[in-house]
Amino acid sequence: MMERAESGQKLYTRLRLWEFPDQYVIEPTDGSSGSSLVVSRADGSMSLTDDVPECSSVRVPKIRTIFGVVGLLKLVASSYLVIITERDCAGSYLGQPIFKVKSLKILPCDHSLKNSSVEQKKVESEFSALLNVLERTSGLYFSYDTNLTLSAQRLHDLGDESKLLPLWRQAEPRFLWNNYMLEVLIDNKLDPYMLPVIQGSFQNFQTAIGKDIVDVTLIARRCTRRNGTRMWRRGADPDGYVANFVETEQIFQMNGFTASFVQVRGSIPFLWEQIVDLTYKPKFEIVRHEEAPRVAERHFLDMRKKYGSVLAVDLVNKHGSEGRLSEKYANSMQHILGGDVRYLHFDFHQVCGHIHFERLSILYEQIVDFLEKNWYFLLNEKGEKMKEQLGVVRTNCIDCLDRTNVTQSMIGRKMLEIQLRRIGVFGAEETISSHPNFDESFKILWANHGDEISIQYSGTPALKGDFVRCGQRTAQGILKDGWNALARYYLNNFRDGTKQDAIDLLHGHYIASVSRDLTPATQTGGLEAVASFPLALSLVMIGFLFATISLRKSPNDLRHLFFSIAWASVSIGVAAVVRANGRIFCNRPRLHKPRH
Repeated sequence: MMERAESGQKLYTRLRLWEFPDQYVIEPTDGSSGSSLVVSRADGSMSLTDDVPECSSVRVPKIRTIFGVVGLLKLVASSYLVIITERDCAGSYLGQPIFKVKSLKILPCDHSLKNSSVEQKKVESEFSALLNVLERTSGLYFSYDTNLTLSAQRLHDLGDESKLLPLWRQAEPRFLWNNYMLEVLIDNKLDPYMLPVIQGSFQNFQTAIGKDIVDVTLIARRCTRRNGTRMWRRGADPDGYVANFVETEQIFQMNGFTASFVQVRGSIPFLWEQIVDLTYKPKFEIVRHEEAPRVAERHFLDMRKKYGSVLAVDLVNKHGSEGRLSEKYANSMQHILGGDVRYLHFDFHQVCGHIHFERLSILYEQIVDFLEKNWYFLLNEKGEKMKEQLGVVRTNCIDCLDRTNVTQSMIGRKMLEIQLRRIGVFGAEETISSHPNFDESFKILWANHGDEISIQYSGTPALKGDFVRCGQRTAQGILKDGWNALARYYLNNFRDGTKQDAIDLLHGHYIASVSRDLTPATQTGGLEAVASFPLALSLVMIGFLFATISLRKSPNDLRHLFFSIAWASVSIGVAAVVRANGRIFCNRPRLHKPRH
């Protein structure tokens, strides 16, 4: 069993929340002798107390059990305390229990708002509405005992002094989801209350191989530097941080051995975007072409510092609109390539089509030398390091979801088989497929992982998930992909703009403020007064439906050709109005200023 990262001051694992009219009091109830945390409902100010809360007939508190403090978020005139009200045990990570956030609650500290100006109250109301997105955030995980932001290899390499630090101080800032919301607690030195939370995925199973039990864990950590939603967060920022960057670690423990293998995914690392305009696939726009090599260089410099050697596997199409991105990516890599950075293009759709994913073996033959050179992390029964991972495979497609997940699951399977042969569990030709129960559990592990990551970025489960889950493409899976593709279209166009604003607010990428120089967030009257997401989508879809029906009948009656053209025109007209009016339907607030 791997030694856990010991913290000098334990986190409180169970707390009692007293909701008084003028303050919130959070009392440790896990047997700890620590002080209670008092949070003012007027302005969010914090203090510690050893006194038991006093109750009276005019000061009757509401009492509930909570499981952690996520942080405090300050807006224009008020603050909001974020707490965990429900949790589920998700499994164990290196012997320590891991919990999934089942329910978050936002507690307003807004009594001072009554003294604010009318303009401040209006803006506060608009921004506080975005916090509803926070309560619906999916894929949040935490541990009271171990640092989920670090891989097994990095945990093992922590120095003794670092292991004595509170968990939040050991954390990798990139993967600390509540990093910004913890700032007020950090200022008040509230270490026992500061619970590090990651967003991503945590999957775990145990199965038997003969008389032995193997424990397999898959954990994903989403980076918060360029976090967001599909379409609204693409490419990289000028500092080289990319959209949908996820570190995925596959761990197995058996017979005292612990092995870990890390992969990463992330958007194509230069400045590009897709402007949402109601088309199914908006055009890819490369921004500031001349900066692409510099941005890519900064990205891979950061990758090398954190992971060592890097093999960039590009899965996008070679031709068409994706081909332009691929060509720019390849050209930007020319002056970066060297002994520790490789670039490989593999046209996933051309080689594998939509059903022949077993042809990924062609890709594996092209990267196996890199894998064998850079290996994986391995500890023996005594906790001694036998191998370390010296490099990482960085995979991308357009969304870094569907093609990427199929590819990463293939690589993860191959590496796990190599590890099992290394410790003598598998024979030279033995594979995971040789053990039906193991094989099925492994497929489900990766399929659930892909779905959870996809939901966070696109709003739907992953496409091509039937292959990962079942080992083959199925008619049901193809139909499900079609439905999910339509759902993504709807969410991208009519929901994700507001969600993106909320994400930026939660991570401190923008500070809420009132500025008379900026355009008001909403206007009333005309089309905007009656426009809604479902209405816009319904008009467009109904128009195209009738256009299709009329077109099918047109060979027999020219009148249907006319009706087809008319219905298509209506649909295009609605789409044009929406595009011309910009954010009428997205209704994205515009009272932000960048955080410096």
